[in-house]
Amino acid sequence: MEFIDDIAGLEALYGTPGEASVIKVTPHLTEEYRRWIAASRFLILSTIGPEGTDASPRGDDGPVVEILDAGTVALPDWRGNNRMDSLRNIVRDPRVSLMFMVPGSTNVIRVNGRARVTADEAMRARFERQGALPRTVVIVRIEEVYSQCARAILRARLWTAGDESEGLPTVGDMLAGIKAGFDGAGYDADWPGRAAATMW
Repeated sequence: MEFIDDIAGLEALYGTPGEASVIKVTPHLTEEYRRWIAASRFLILSTIGPEGTDASPRGDDGPVVEILDAGTVALPDWRGNNRMDSLRNIVRDPRVSLMFMVPGSTNVIRVNGRARVTADEAMRARFERQGALPRTVVIVRIEEVYSQCARAILRARLWTAGDESEGLPTVGDMLAGIKAGFDGAGYDADWPGRAAATMW
């Protein structure tokens, strides 16, 4: 198998991007990008660090980020598994990408920029939910923002295919497959209550 290892080889296969693909990239939030991101309750946070890359789902019951200004968004770090993969990466390498999604929309909005992690009390207080605060907030300084081609979501029928999860392994199944003797069924049975009690 031969691999393409230079830009000229790629460009020879793909040609040049169309006008819309070029003009859609801006260094700040336009009013339209701002409205779209404000409607998003879910994103994928991508980071890079010495051990490699990481992509982490982030969600909220309202806007997943707070727009601080046309060049900055704030992402609360709500309770998770305490691995801190994304946060560890950001502390060592600030480059991040955010992919915002809205159920039903075939568009995805991408923000690329540089992030820092803060435990500032006033910033954390902006995200208070049911008496709980995020432990930290990720502040992202935008370097570029743009819409992504809708074809991937259309091909995958992401919002129109219906529930296809029946028969998939549960997280308990996955853990039991990794560690002999792990009580996967018990883990799955306890999860709904544990999640409800620790959502924030």
